[in-house]
Amino acid sequence: MFKCIFLFVLLPISLFSQKLIKDIDFDTIKDTIYVDNEKSTIVCILSSKNNKKIESLPIGLLNERSGIIDAKNGFKFNNDWMRAGYSNQFRYDKRTKKIRLIGMSRYEFGNAANDGSGESSVNLLTGDYIGNWNHYDLNKDKLVKLPSIKKKMHFNKINLESFDDSVYYGYSEKCSKLYYKTKENYKAKENNND
Repeated sequence: MFKCIFLFVLLPISLFSQKLIKDIDFDTIKDTIYVDNEKSTIVCILSSKNNKKIESLPIGLLNERSGIIDAKNGFKFNNDWMRAGYSNQFRYDKRTKKIRLIGMSRYEFGNAANDGSGESSVNLLTGDYIGNWNHYDLNKDKLVKLPSIKKKMHFNKINLESFDDSVYYGYSEKCSKLYYKTKENYKAKENNND
């Protein structure tokens, strides 16, 4: 029993790396990526930049469970709270020689009835947005899955040096507008069927 509890306590710590050592600039020399908790920034030390630090802007709401994880083509920065969180995927752009944000995702558990719970993601290279959200239907007294939202959502190119949590909040705001519009359409359709 003690071993199970011990593993459970260590599990959240092991999900996120304090430092990721990986060649992300494709020069066969390993680079270092980490979150600087004192400055609240994401830091990359790239061999191709003579090991000079490249940093994000300060992230205002950096949670203690925030961290860097490996991704197929780069790395992800995750920032999770109790009932919500987001992930940002970065990749080195060979053409511009910068670290570019290429994708974002977010999730929420909603309120106590899970109204507004769900998840979404956007591919910043293609502009493809997918949202899967839930709505608590008071008439049916149950949680209802809304139709998947598939739209185009475009952002200007965002490099690590210009990244902070305002990027996430801008994405969250666009996502929320789509959620409320879909919810209104669902409610209107349900009222017409009554």
